[in-house]
Amino acid sequence: MSGRVFSDWLSTFRQSINGYEYYTDFKKVYQNAKKLKIEINILNSLIGSNKIEQDFTTLLEKYPECLKVIPILLAVRGYEIYCQDEVGALSYNFACPKQTIAQYTYFMRKTGLFDLFEHHIIANLYDYITGIEVGLDSNGRKNRGGHQMEKLVELYLLRLNVKYFKEMYLSEIETRWKIDLSKISAGGTSTKRLDFVVYTPNCIFLIETNFYASSGSKLNETARSYKLIAEEAKHINGIKFVWITDGAGWLSAKGNLKETFDVLDDLYNIADLANGALNKLFFPPAK
Repeated sequence: MSGRVFSDWLSTFRQSINGYEYYTDFKKVYQNAKKLKIEINILNSLIGSNKIEQDFTTLLEKYPECLKVIPILLAVRGYEIYCQDEVGALSYNFACPKQTIAQYTYFMRKTGLFDLFEHHIIANLYDYITGIEVGLDSNGRKNRGGHQMEKLVELYLLRLNVKYFKEMYLSEIETRWKIDLSKISAGGTSTKRLDFVVYTPNCIFLIETNFYASSGSKLNETARSYKLIAEEAKHINGIKFVWITDGAGWLSAKGNLKETFDVLDDLYNIADLANGALNKLFFPPAK
């Protein structure tokens, strides 16, 4: 895309691409809570108890499987929790009970869970656990965020109705289309995987995508790496290297990005996609 001014292009970068589903995966939250619904409802009988230790002991004697709920009450995934104090250290197992009821009672008192129950701080364990699941699910935002750019780019590919492949290794590309990519695969030793590969009768497009909302050393490394690939790819007939990136993180790493911008014609951001850049790239007007 000749004639572009880097500063103008950079000014169209977005702060975020977070979709509505990015913040909490409620389907996953509800599924996790539902798995323990029976045990949760049994434990609900302890809320407001004025003889909590006795009631807890009676409940475990009849329904030991309720122990499985205890870790999530502390926002802990899994069924083993290690604790220590001046009395000693112990690794509690809540899936296959290995401790005595007295030891589990000690755990409940020391962690503050008995206070939560007997002082009626919460009214319903199911709602409480649903809230914990929402909190724990925030840890999944990084994974969801990491794929958002790929999903966005894929939407544009679908609209164009082109033949594309996802997450394809350089070695797979070489085998499928009998193309020598040794110039960009370190002589065939690289295990690099492309986000997308678009096949057209006239050209094969190797596409990388990413979005950086914040700065970091990875941005400079990425820009330098793609600059090298862009320069080497120019010497391979039948392919084009395409990089689609965006994000406010680049504002603090624009020096390296500009170096790649200067040598890679097919460097786009989201605004470019919205303006039909991929359509022009895959279906250039006849000369």
